[in-house]
Amino acid sequence: MASKGELTRENILGIAEQIILQKGFSGTSIDEIIDASNITKGGFFYHFKGKEDLAKHLMIRYQKADDRFFNDLFARADTLSEDPLQQMLIFLKLLAEAMGNLPETHPGCLVASFTYENQQFNEDVKQIICDCLVGWRTLFVKKLARISETYSMKVETDIMELADTLTSIVEGGIILSRAFNEPERLVNQILQYRNYIRLLYGDIQG
Repeated sequence: MASKGELTRENILGIAEQIILQKGFSGTSIDEIIDASNITKGGFFYHFKGKEDLAKHLMIRYQKADDRFFNDLFARADTLSEDPLQQMLIFLKLLAEAMGNLPETHPGCLVASFTYENQQFNEDVKQIICDCLVGWRTLFVKKLARISETYSMKVETDIMELADTLTSIVEGGIILSRAFNEPERLVNQILQYRNYIRLLYGDIQG
């Protein structure tokens, strides 16, 4: 069971993330986070040395949550089929459904938000951002490589680039959804990638 201090820290991080995704890191002040969190300034600095320390822990928290999210979806897909291509197709469908089930338009990606403002951060924060992206790439490459062991590509494609394309599509889909205020834009982009994977590996039935 989490302690009171851990719950307070988590509350600060959650509120800070919401505000930063709306206003950007540079546009968000510590005082604003303190007011929204209903804590004292001393309470904030008890948990975080300053704004940059907050950014570091926000990224660590976001990385862990994303890892859990993707691994959980892949685990579900793996229980529904033993075929690596079908597992990937199921994963992409589950991902699209998860994005479609959000109560509102996707709030945004902290990795993308921090990347746009990377001049604000020290090397520790920048490294965590890179680690997030490399983590996604590694996970997707692993799954795509398993497909390629069983299926031949119809068009020669670099697996790492194919993995990065999924990241680009999700991030781009979030931007389109928010710009047009149409949550289905993100869903449709993921499903388009799913169709591409099907065609690339010759699965016209899935």
